[in-house]
Amino acid sequence: MSAPLSLDLVVSSRDITEPRPSPDGRWIGFIRRWRGRSELLVVPVGGGAATPLAFGAEPSPGRGLGGGGFAWLPDSDGVVFVGVDGEVWLTRGAESRPVTRFERSCRAPSVGVVDGRLAVVVAVDEAEVWLVAIDEESAGGRDGEARRIDDGRHEFCFDPVVSVSGQMASWVGWSPPWMAWDAAERVDVVFGGAPDGHTDRYRDRTPDRNSVVSAWKPDDGAVSEPRFAPDGMPTHVHDGSGWRNVYVGGRPVLPESLEQAGATWGMGNRSYDVGADGRAVVTRNVRGGGQLVAVQPGGDTAVLDDSHVWGQVSIVGERIVALRSAPGRPGEIVVIDPRAHGPSARPARVIVGSGVAAWRTVEPPRIETLDTTIPARRVVAGGREREQRADPVRDTAPDPASGFDSNSGRRRGPATLCWIHGGPTDQWRNDFRPRLDYWTSRGYQIVIPDHRGSTGYGRAFQQALHGGWGRTDVDDIAAVLAELHMSGVTDSASTVIVGGSSGGGAVLGILADHPQLVAGGIASYPVSDLADLAARSHRLEAHYTDTLVGPRDDAAAFARLSVIHRAAQITKPLLVFHGSDDPVVPAEQTEQLVATITAHAGAAARVEHVVYDGEGHGFRDPDNVADEYARMQAFLDALFTH
Repeated sequence: MSAPLSLDLVVSSRDITEPRPSPDGRWIGFIRRWRGRSELLVVPVGGGAATPLAFGAEPSPGRGLGGGGFAWLPDSDGVVFVGVDGEVWLTRGAESRPVTRFERSCRAPSVGVVDGRLAVVVAVDEAEVWLVAIDEESAGGRDGEARRIDDGRHEFCFDPVVSVSGQMASWVGWSPPWMAWDAAERVDVVFGGAPDGHTDRYRDRTPDRNSVVSAWKPDDGAVSEPRFAPDGMPTHVHDGSGWRNVYVGGRPVLPESLEQAGATWGMGNRSYDVGADGRAVVTRNVRGGGQLVAVQPGGDTAVLDDSHVWGQVSIVGERIVALRSAPGRPGEIVVIDPRAHGPSARPARVIVGSGVAAWRTVEPPRIETLDTTIPARRVVAGGREREQRADPVRDTAPDPASGFDSNSGRRRGPATLCWIHGGPTDQWRNDFRPRLDYWTSRGYQIVIPDHRGSTGYGRAFQQALHGGWGRTDVDDIAAVLAELHMSGVTDSASTVIVGGSSGGGAVLGILADHPQLVAGGIASYPVSDLADLAARSHRLEAHYTDTLVGPRDDAAAFARLSVIHRAAQITKPLLVFHGSDDPVVPAEQTEQLVATITAHAGAAARVEHVVYDGEGHGFRDPDNVADEYARMQAFLDALFTH
């Protein structure tokens, strides 16, 4: 068994996002973020030293496999990017300047030549789509140089893109009560009139009366990742079949009962691409694992890799550029040549890595996927674990994860962390998660349930949380734990439930409704009051409750589902963290939760409440992060050695 990972190693990796090859195929641009700062860099497609690509404003990075931070100019001579100031900037040669003056929040720029002029389409405040000329200085600040091209029918607009010809722009739009993964439509705008043969489809005129617009989605489905193939054919992902699959011109590239893309949490996902020769590359989600699949125009398929989670896929000539990661393996930008064959061939070449060299010496955790059945539903629990120590009996307190109970003199199940993902309509893939690697390196077994509502198992499974958030997910997690206890994989005395945000709310739900299944819980910035979340969270996440709970005037539903109203039932040990400036889950929710527990338990209350000043939804200050890990370790030691 490898030595326990140090916290310094766990927080050492640089986040790399959005690798984008230049149109001429010579370069790969990407954004790197570390310790709160970000930079836009470029590296030759064949590998080499990375150098800064942009200057002026600091770029605004995407998260994980997302993006939406920058785009190349058509001649590969520069880029447009979104700065941390929210404006779109242009860097070309020795020039770097802002091209918008919105004083709002831009995202996901796409560049093309529209009506003979170089222009960018961009989402503004996640609600509007604007077309901005970028061939004149300060173009975005002049009348006539920037115009809104959506017609206001949707409250949210994501991922605008310009067609190769510059005649069209597309994006996805949706409005509450739905979220993007419920009912997002593909919106197409044709500049200057409807194209030949499409006059019936493009009928509604936009406010500038110089364009026409159409919106489409499957009857029971949602669209994401709208783009255009090199020949101009519209492409996107939708789940009208019940599964997110990639479509080109209305036809599925690889029809199957597997997810080929994730939910629209943010902008800039690139789960697929289509080449000039009609070849497609798609990413698969196989029970939380990943595959990269090449699909020929005739339908022949080849799995290029099945040991990583993939994203940010682009085809450049014969080669594929993508971002990948795996448990214990930080993210990497790789170039794949599908033509490479033979024992000495290198079909996947790492161009940029995000991890320090020490990660190459770390033993990756062993992954096992477990299926468990509850009435009428399927819950998938993915376990991350290492081989456990078999320590001899000793008089001193044993390693908490050793599986030995010194009080009773009997073996117990391995120390287990049942870790609940946030979202709640999310999924933790088998990718790089150093926080989990930190604890598995210390001998802890980690179980990660995918309750109803989780992404990755088709539309019906994801929609099954509607009207039940706070109860249905909690009951699913309880069913997983009960079955694992019965099978001997875990036991209640050796299991602690852990989670953040929505997952933190599930921690509280288990402690209130199913306390017999765990020894205690650790919750970070937990959702405990759904009505307060709907009233005060930021604009996007405030609408979760519209479907997952119900209409905002249904006070009975909010009371029934919000764990704040069951807090008095929590008697097991609880460690809870919150940032004072959390914009998603107000810190006052946790203050009220702790006050309720304490008021009912009095001196017997076993709750530790930690507030980090100045922190938001997640902790970034190194001192706070170190304190968080130390407090968590102390909490686990106290539970598992007494």
